Amino acid sequence: MGKISDAIYEVHYMDTIASKDSPVHRVHPLAKLIVTVAYIWFTVSFSKFNVTGLITMVVYPVALFSVSGVSFGHSIKKLRIILPLVILMGIFNPIFDREPRFMLYGLTVTDGMVSGLTLIIKGMLTVLGAYLLISTTRIESICYALNILHVPEILVTQILLTYRYITVLLSEANHIFEAYSLRAPFQKGIAHKVWGSLIGQLIFRSIDRATALYDSMVLRGYNGNFRHSQLPGARLKDFSYVFIWGAVFSVLRFTSLTTLIGSLFV
Repeated sequence: MGKISDAIYEVHYMDTIASKDSPVHRVHPLAKLIVTVAYIWFTVSFSKFNVTGLITMVVYPVALFSVSGVSFGHSIKKLRIILPLVILMGIFNPIFDREPRFMLYGLTVTDGMVSGLTLIIKGMLTVLGAYLLISTTRIESICYALNILHVPEILVTQILLTYRYITVLLSEANHIFEAYSLRAPFQKGIAHKVWGSLIGQLIFRSIDRATALYDSMVLRGYNGNFRHSQLPGARLKDFSYVFIWGAVFSVLRFTSLTTLIGSLFV
């Protein structure tokens, strides 16, 4: 029960931090979406052995965490479930690729170690980039930006409704588990024999709530397409945001870390 309540709180918390006021929050959502996609593309485009170049891409999340006011510690705490999965993607590389790469303090570093580390860093950076987008942009604004890019309306609607009404599903699950705990106060967890019936109840209750929500939307004029609130058009600073970060990503991607450090002392 506590975990479900925590999940509901986290969804509302994301709405709260996405509604804050900061220089990053005030950037047009289309500009932030383009920059996020570009950041992910440039990050994953690094070769599997270019660890030093990939490390320079931390500039983007560090800058956004600093300017937006989003808590880095709380973000890592929220991503604690996803990050182990990211680590798992590259942890087996050293087992399958044992070709020696170089020696480090007497230790043979293999291609698998380097490629595994690169894969883990890529996963962490891309997850942080996507998280920073939803942490600084409301879901309605993101869907508005997707509409501008002519993403299929049905896909945009699914994204919006899934995010907006996931709390309804969680609330129904919370009610069911609370009722169960009141009938079995001294039992830890839920007995296996009632899993099927409880899931069935959750499905039927969710269908009933979804039907009621859809009926209310139709009564308010819903015809299959959402009328997203029109945001102010992109301004010069929004274009500058895209241009500056695009230039930074290009420099970091196509310039080696050694060259960058050397240029700072010239």
